Amino acid sequence: MDLNVIEEPKVRPVRRKRLAKGARFIGVGSVAPTTTLSNDDLSAFVDTNDEWIATRTGIRARKVLQKDESLTAIAAEAGKRALEMAGVAAEDVDLVLLCTSSPDDLFGSATQIQSAIGAKGAAFDLTAACSGFVIGLINARQWVTDGKYHNVLVIGADALSRYVDWTDRGTCILFGDGAGAVLVQATAGDDDRLLGYDIRSDGGGYKSLKAPLQCTAAENAGAPPRGSFQPILMNGREVFKFAVKAVPQTVSASLEEAGLLTDDIDWLVLHQANQRILDAVAERFHIPHEKVISNLANYGNTSAASIPLALDEAVRGGKIKPGDVIASAGFGAGLTWASAIFTWG
Repeated sequence: MDLNVIEEPKVRPVRRKRLAKGARFIGVGSVAPTTTLSNDDLSAFVDTNDEWIATRTGIRARKVLQKDESLTAIAAEAGKRALEMAGVAAEDVDLVLLCTSSPDDLFGSATQIQSAIGAKGAAFDLTAACSGFVIGLINARQWVTDGKYHNVLVIGADALSRYVDWTDRGTCILFGDGAGAVLVQATAGDDDRLLGYDIRSDGGGYKSLKAPLQCTAAENAGAPPRGSFQPILMNGREVFKFAVKAVPQTVSASLEEAGLLTDDIDWLVLHQANQRILDAVAERFHIPHEKVISNLANYGNTSAASIPLALDEAVRGGKIKPGDVIASAGFGAGLTWASAIFTWG
């Protein structure tokens, strides 16, 4: 897979199987922790400062969970807010899909969220790091278009502050916590609002961004070793190079499937990882700054939560309106990357 080759999207006949149902995206909600950790706060315990961080990342502050708070709680509240906007009762949700790399329980948190919001259908976790929410939306659309489910609640939530080495300024400055959710609902088959999508991965890039398992000797002699995860390890230079090549490539592929050009994009809503990446992708597609949704300065990189957090603010703030065409892409550990072109509402 050659990430150096990025072709301009071109209109072509879209050869898509006629679906029994279509999908629409009708409710969004988000929640961030109340505790703010600013760049100045970080400078008290790691060798950095506000200017150094903001210049390199665009981040000014991030929200972090405290010891007595849970990812499950904020994810459930984000889901409730999305259902309220959509006008859908929790008991009518057929599937809760939690996209996260940092659940409160090793076995996943989706079922706890399902119980907390009062849903009666199925629930499971999906792990694809910062690409998780986009991949979750695509999966949800597959579930509703075959007629099996009518309402799928997709939640992106992460608390990577719990897995950061707070002495490593290369990573600790980046990550914050949060949750966001979107309701995906079945429509008539000729009204499918997911216009195009693309999912890719390259395990050869795993070493550039990871939080690997480590085993330590058990306290009892002869017992198997105990497992835990190392803090996040990242080669920032390599991840940046990967992102500025991979994101335009995957967005181009989705545009081509949709039969659209970049001029048709109303809003670019990318994973909020680094402002320089957002700017580079927008420049690559000649998308003006005012069409790029960015809230990175206030939240940092919230992994799978970043896109629905940004989407929620833009919808509730009146920027994104029903019928607008959104180009979205996630990218990160795995390495994974994915994009989707969809209309809102």
